[in-house]
Amino acid sequence: MKIVIIGTGYVGLVSGTCFAEVGTDVTCVDNNIEKINQIKAGEIPIYEPGLSEMIKRNVLAGRLHFSTDLKEVLDEAEVVFCAVGTPPDEDGSADLKYVLEVAKTIGENINHYTVLVTKSTVPVGTAKKVKATIQAELDKRGVDVPFDVASNPEFLKEGAAIKDFMSPDRVVIGVESQKAKDLMTTLYRPFLLNNFRVLFMDIPSAEMTKYAANSMLATLISFMNDIANLCELVGADIDMVRKGIGSDVRIGNKFLYAGCGYGGSCFPKDVKALIHTAKEHGYTMQLLDAVESINNAQKEVLYNKLYKQFNGNLRGKTIAIWGLAFKPNTDDMREAPSLVLINKLLPAGVSVRVYDPIVKRLAIENDNLYFANDAYDAAKDADAICLVTEWQEFRLPNWPFIKQEMNRQLVIDGRNIYDKKELINLGFTYLGIGK
Repeated sequence: MKIVIIGTGYVGLVSGTCFAEVGTDVTCVDNNIEKINQIKAGEIPIYEPGLSEMIKRNVLAGRLHFSTDLKEVLDEAEVVFCAVGTPPDEDGSADLKYVLEVAKTIGENINHYTVLVTKSTVPVGTAKKVKATIQAELDKRGVDVPFDVASNPEFLKEGAAIKDFMSPDRVVIGVESQKAKDLMTTLYRPFLLNNFRVLFMDIPSAEMTKYAANSMLATLISFMNDIANLCELVGADIDMVRKGIGSDVRIGNKFLYAGCGYGGSCFPKDVKALIHTAKEHGYTMQLLDAVESINNAQKEVLYNKLYKQFNGNLRGKTIAIWGLAFKPNTDDMREAPSLVLINKLLPAGVSVRVYDPIVKRLAIENDNLYFANDAYDAAKDADAICLVTEWQEFRLPNWPFIKQEMNRQLVIDGRNIYDKKELINLGFTYLGIGK
């Protein structure tokens, strides 16, 4: 079976590589010539554990190909996945420009039955626009080429994307015809060996499922952060509260960790897009408005703790930041809480020493921003350490050595990964979230 993946961003590159891994003939297409040449040369534009090795293996096996010419590869493709970006507009809505450009190209060039599958995260109703765009181009050509559209939203966690794709807890597919359903069933059959579920449904429900899932997870995070802030005021411990409510089978123990806010390419964008979709239909998502507001405020919690600890006098202080990416095992800096902290510290006259195992540069130029060689280098002469991203190498540092290196022994744990009593016994001042 031959398929085409349009877009070699995070979703497209992971999806295409994983389909090739189970024997599918895959061509990944992108109009960025430099990017495609880099991938062909073995330079992977994103960091995802295991992805580079899997790409090389499948390219050598002749199952994975890369191209910049979509028209050239459409003739043999049975299924075409659209995995281009849908960045947020200024009003929070998803920008469908690239999705509709793909639909237009499909309509201009297909000559046999093709299923165009939307893998990008798109608002409800996008499939109708895609279908109309393809049909308009076919009408211009004066040809009657059968086609279907389908929705197959991705549920990949950055840092665990390959596992999520190869062994997912579910695959959601929205279709309009039996023919499209049969073709998608064939495509996903190799994964059925893992006994996961393929959930077929109508297309609007599939489109909504993606937004609803991410918004629910974002809601859990903001809820726990809201409770954590209250815990600090009343003298409770959010970790104890988490264990107490997580043991309730109706609630479960996932996504109940308090911290310094969520970021990334999905949750912030999808919450905004769902809020905008509701407004377009005359409805207000009151809960999601609160989720977004809480998260924006939570990204400032580390700065606020520093400000309070130093009685509002941060100028001339040196602050170490451990972790830049919005989560471990990725280099994704989109909406990262670390950026909020850095952008508040630098104007306050603070020297900021940052370290991340993968992220080695930022789109910030400032003489007071130093990229450290490791966590210990970042802590040198620091007045405080702020743990922002819970990379594994930060889990068990040499605290006695760090204590000697620091100017003042203050640790602000933005992810609650350290033992408060242990650090206090070692002579540190410890501040967590909700403790």
